[in-house]
Amino acid sequence: MSLSGALYNAFSGLSANARAASLVSTNISNATTEGYGRRTLDLSSAAAGLSGGVRQNGVVRASDPILLSDRRLSDAQSGFAGDMQAFSARLEDLMGDPSDPGSLTGRAMAFESALITAASNPASTQRLESVAISAQALARELNSLSDQVQDTRQRADTAIGAQVDLLNTNLARIDQLNDDIGLGMARNGEVSSLLDERQRLIDGISDIVPLRVVPRDRGAVSLFTIGGGVLLDGGTPSTLEFTKTPMIAAGDTVEAGHLSGLTLNGNPVDTGPSGFIAGGSLAAQFAIRDDVAVTRQAQLDGIARDLAERLGPGGPDTTLGATDPGLFTDAGLAFDAANEAGFAGRIRLNVLVEPNTGGSWRLRDGLGAAAPGEVGDARLLQAISAALTAPNAPGSTALNPAARGFVDHTSEFASDVAGARVRADAEVSFASAQQTALKELELAKGVDTDQELQRLMQIEQQYAANAQVMSVVDDLMQRLLNI
Repeated sequence: MSLSGALYNAFSGLSANARAASLVSTNISNATTEGYGRRTLDLSSAAAGLSGGVRQNGVVRASDPILLSDRRLSDAQSGFAGDMQAFSARLEDLMGDPSDPGSLTGRAMAFESALITAASNPASTQRLESVAISAQALARELNSLSDQVQDTRQRADTAIGAQVDLLNTNLARIDQLNDDIGLGMARNGEVSSLLDERQRLIDGISDIVPLRVVPRDRGAVSLFTIGGGVLLDGGTPSTLEFTKTPMIAAGDTVEAGHLSGLTLNGNPVDTGPSGFIAGGSLAAQFAIRDDVAVTRQAQLDGIARDLAERLGPGGPDTTLGATDPGLFTDAGLAFDAANEAGFAGRIRLNVLVEPNTGGSWRLRDGLGAAAPGEVGDARLLQAISAALTAPNAPGSTALNPAARGFVDHTSEFASDVAGARVRADAEVSFASAQQTALKELELAKGVDTDQELQRLMQIEQQYAANAQVMSVVDDLMQRLLNI
């Protein structure tokens, strides 16, 4: 080997060592950066017939597409399970523990207890007032729960709008990065940073919809949902459209035109469990807004209806006419079974017996009584109490058709809510464990700072060896020049 050949070999080695050391430094500094792929320098010896030395073939970005795909699917499952669990836990908190006096069941039991106490001494105005107060508290608890359910639907609608905006924004950016990466590769440029950014953008929407990433030519990728929806596949990315609803009321549905559905490039999208967005947090928000919360509202309306019908016309109060409002009214009017939707938010105690109005005697003598009757007559109070505990089949189809007392219906509803939360906890626990395991596997294949430092020491040794070769060549050339 000639001195010039040896010098070139050493120089190419030093150049490769410098670039490799730079990559190690970059790896270590980004060890905790989300979406960062470990870089290594691909080297080879120069082909025969050339000057020799080390050839730098380019930077290789480490990535495991199969593991990455599995982790993204787990992100979507975790997003769905987490949102559903959050809804179930919030509703359970609103319901309260059945033993809590402020819960729906506690209010119902307090109303029954007040009736029994008043029946033991119907002449006591204070005890009659206690009945009115407990009845009003029960109605207001139903109002509050109904309002909270609709507030949850409103929050879900707002979340859908925000997620759709994020999807559209990220899809546009990913499409632009596809172009930039293709251009960079065509120029033999460094595109690892662009690949990192694209991975971060895809990861940013992987919990919203379950994604499948398909590699294309020149470093581009296409995005599809697991259900078959095309989000990005060359050309212009798909556009998702959704219109937020300013105010959602009980009974508002997509089918009736009150709420906005989801469209993809102008075509309606099935947002149900069999739709192409199923499995992510976007599907969870649609499920909350259009299914789960609607079911809970219907159950509350059924409970309110059962209460109003037990104590309405045809019930224990024989002073009521067939069209008169009962003890519990629909915003002051007689309850109409055809207008059940949203009744839990409208149920009110009859104004004739509201607390502190002087009309509590009507609880003893009847809402239609012209004047107070015998103060010791407890028959109506006893009949109201009996009507509440009687095992009647509910008129609402939203409740269990089995004949039960009113408190039993509230208890069953509370138990159903608690059971749904327990099931949601199990789902989120499983999804979280799976996501954590896949994330740990992904991190294990990422930057290991110990290995990087070991690699840096090897690079330093190689650098020193190449520098020594150059020093020896320089010394030999100096001796030749001095001859």
